[in-house]
Amino acid sequence: MRLDHTRTPYADAVRAYGDRSLVRMNTPGHQVQLQAHSDLADFFGHDILARDVQPFVDGIDYGTYPTPLDESLELAADAWGARKTWFLTNGASKGNLMACLATRNLGTKIVVQRSVHSSVIDGLGLTGFDAEFVYPSVDKELGIANGVTPAALELAIQCSGSPVAAYVVTPSYFGAVADVSALADVAHSHGIPLIVDEAWGAHFGFHPELPANAIRLGADIVISSTHKLAGSLTQSAMLHLGHGEFSDVLEPLLDRAFKSLQSTSASALLTASLDIARKEIVTRGPESIPATLECMTALREGIASDGRFYDIAAHLMTFDDVIDIDPLRIALNTLSGGISGHEARSILFNDFGVHCEIATHSTLVLLVGAGATPDVERTLAALHALPLRADGAGIALELPPAGQRVSIVRDAYFAKTEVVSAAQAVGRVSADSVAAYPPGIPNLLPGERISAETIAFLQGTIAQPYGHVRGGASPDMTQFRVVAEP
Repeated sequence: MRLDHTRTPYADAVRAYGDRSLVRMNTPGHQVQLQAHSDLADFFGHDILARDVQPFVDGIDYGTYPTPLDESLELAADAWGARKTWFLTNGASKGNLMACLATRNLGTKIVVQRSVHSSVIDGLGLTGFDAEFVYPSVDKELGIANGVTPAALELAIQCSGSPVAAYVVTPSYFGAVADVSALADVAHSHGIPLIVDEAWGAHFGFHPELPANAIRLGADIVISSTHKLAGSLTQSAMLHLGHGEFSDVLEPLLDRAFKSLQSTSASALLTASLDIARKEIVTRGPESIPATLECMTALREGIASDGRFYDIAAHLMTFDDVIDIDPLRIALNTLSGGISGHEARSILFNDFGVHCEIATHSTLVLLVGAGATPDVERTLAALHALPLRADGAGIALELPPAGQRVSIVRDAYFAKTEVVSAAQAVGRVSADSVAAYPPGIPNLLPGERISAETIAFLQGTIAQPYGHVRGGASPDMTQFRVVAEP
């Protein structure tokens, strides 16, 4: 049966509730009392407060099946091609935790891409999974990580010893798209599901010029950060279950994981935004996305004609683990134009009012949501006005080898710890997940032994202008959190 995607059942039910004349003697405590909460009302307005509805309301998310929430979930599953979809109001991070908790019931071992989001590492810590890590390719010129090849995944599965799932990330922060179909074939040939963190690809599949989405390419669990480029409010996301051979086993496990992690005060505003975003990308996407693509083409042409910065898309396509590029992202090599990505991003924001997504020492990422049309002329003028630095050349990236695995993530994650100096940390076991930017791959994971080479790399990153390390025990990486010795 073909579903009517012009409908927004949940959002409509929330709107109808907000329009009713009710004496509210329930949570939330503002109870749309505009005089008592005038600052809140001034900031948000009446309609937002009126639609700030608690869960378990008859005719919205409670009552005879199907409720409006049930209907909206069915529409979302249909839109992305899933067997079942869950709405998440704690971002894709919650989806990653759900995937880890659900699949841990199947066994103790899992294969995980090393450049996963920190929430996956949290999931490993919470579940006690014994992870075999598979590495993406690393662009040593620019210091960024890409995807995983089917051959690399095959080898990691063979080395791990009967894993229960494979976990990969695509697209990358920089728009590099991996071969999900081939990765799914590899995982399925070993009798295990493929989990894809597709946080940056929620818009995939809604226009012929966009890559296909992971569910339609055979992935079994897909985490989709809908707010990133598909139009819902910040912190809203979805988890999709595929139609494959593992769905009967995975569905009840994901349901239980969802219920364990779901707030009993989930935001109706975030949930409604998912419902509306689904409607818009399905019904308006075919008309609005071409305008976005035209803007991105104009940006690329303007950048290329100036000749100062270059779009790295063609360069990324030379890597074996990259088969496509998300056209709604432009990743620039800023060092070619004599300025670091970090400084360029800062100046663009503070001096020109152009807010870019992310920067590394060598790159700057501009992205546009599906259907949005940015000010191309203003953006190009700001880019062309960036200062030229005499010391703009980059430093070659030399990643240290991964530390020796001493324990699974969980054992170090929850161990008794202490903070020691960098000199004292050599040879000790890390209790933290620490990643340098560039390239954003965890250089240390809980349970790995810390080497002098890794410390030098992290401190060298910090020493660069605008260098950044995430997860360290001290901002300057002079201290490390380690597992306490007996």
